Amino acid sequence: MEFQNSIKIIPGVILALVFCLFSQGINNLIGIELFGTPKSPISTVMIAILLGIIMGNAFTPRPGMMLGLDFTQKYILKLGIIFLGIRLSFDEFLKFGTIAIPLIIVCILSVLILIKLLIKKVPISSKMSYLIAIGTSVCGATAIVATAPLINAKKTEVAYAIANITLFGVIAMLVYPYFAQWYFYDDSLKAGLFLGTAIHETSQVAAAGLIYDQQFNSPETLNVATVTKLIRNTFLVIMIPLFAVLYNRGEKKEKNYSILNIFPYFVIGFIGMIIVRNIGDQLFTVENNNFHIWKNFISYIKTMATVFLTMSMAAVGISINLNELKSMGYKPFVVGFIAAITVGIVSIISMETFLKYFI
Repeated sequence: MEFQNSIKIIPGVILALVFCLFSQGINNLIGIELFGTPKSPISTVMIAILLGIIMGNAFTPRPGMMLGLDFTQKYILKLGIIFLGIRLSFDEFLKFGTIAIPLIIVCILSVLILIKLLIKKVPISSKMSYLIAIGTSVCGATAIVATAPLINAKKTEVAYAIANITLFGVIAMLVYPYFAQWYFYDDSLKAGLFLGTAIHETSQVAAAGLIYDQQFNSPETLNVATVTKLIRNTFLVIMIPLFAVLYNRGEKKEKNYSILNIFPYFVIGFIGMIIVRNIGDQLFTVENNNFHIWKNFISYIKTMATVFLTMSMAAVGISINLNELKSMGYKPFVVGFIAAITVGIVSIISMETFLKYFI
């Protein structure tokens, strides 16, 4: 049975890989052939998701194909994020993390307060407001899905909240890298912190960091954005139980939840890859005969991280149904839009106000 399930995911995974390779080909065509430059003005990741959205809405993917695309979004994406850890030293991880935590806390609190105020002006259900709040402030769709059963959210409310996160997260993913370059003037640390705190999903943050790196040659921005978002993800352990208590207060029975079920384990894999990199750098020095093998291994893992993330973005694009988004009504999207803009503004204000005390 397991073997049969593995066979079923292959077509969708291959489709995502084809989109990844095709996107790279388009990138080369635009950059080299059309503009005569070594780099396209549009990154490979951006091409992959836009191509996926176009193709996914022009042609309905078969159910069998969706199995592999879902697998790519869930598991190949996480593997790509884990592989990003090979780029970092442990000192960099601690440095970026120490700076990011205060900003993350400020952004989370600001979104929660804002949505509490907004729902008085824009009438949506309290359950949906909770879902949009935790999805915007912490960890996107993962947080929404984990929180929904604890507050007895309806399937339609979950769908609306996830649609919010998908729509505004994808827009932010495509726009914010260029905005960050314009606003922060090549400051890779601030750009990375902004991308890591202002964009919803882990996949979207990683893709935005990759776009920034590909377009503006800033690996540190990708590293900072990834570390910031993964630390932000761990706040699930605090926020989901808190939301459950707040929503169910006064009731005799509260839903049971398990920290083990909501903890983002790929964060551990990411840290593990950092440890592997640092141990390897200590063992395989320039004087060592295996130094070049080690450097080639690092280069290979970096390439695979890029490929896996681009594949996952293509899969995300193919899975976005624009007709469903249009049919959902505007009120929840007004709340989601304002929340998305607010978290970006608060991120910038927080950095400009407090960052000088942490550097």
